[in-house]
Amino acid sequence: MDIQKGAVLTGKVTGITKFGAFVQLAPGKSGLVYISEIANTFVSNVADFVSVGQEVQVKVLSIDEQGRINLSIKQAQPRPEPRPKQPHAAPSRPAPQFTPDPYAAVPPEGPVDAAFEDKLKRFMKDSEGKISDAMRKSERGSNRRRR
Repeated sequence: MDIQKGAVLTGKVTGITKFGAFVQLAPGKSGLVYISEIANTFVSNVADFVSVGQEVQVKVLSIDEQGRINLSIKQAQPRPEPRPKQPHAAPSRPAPQFTPDPYAAVPPEGPVDAAFEDKLKRFMKDSEGKISDAMRKSERGSNRRRR
């Protein structure tokens, strides 16, 4: 039997490993189906999809210079049609209510349409106050540790 790249053949699973399955195509000719070529879905355990002695259809992906044959089960089967996207269903429970974070920064009050310079001045003033507060707190904490 002459095995050529691209041919779809029937073979028998002769061995299962954690990385794939060995398939005998003809007496003395066998190939490997890597785990990624077993099925169109995620395969974590090859034995969940094929078993020793099972006949499977495979497609010959390649034959290297040493005569090793790479096979695919998923490419030998017709591609499954993609499922149409379903619109998201309405949630079965009401959405959680928003509760403001009590530690979140509160924007400074003032006119909403203030100029950029005014906003920058307020930001700098608030930042300087927060930095000085943080410095005082850290100094108090470090003095306590030294005693």
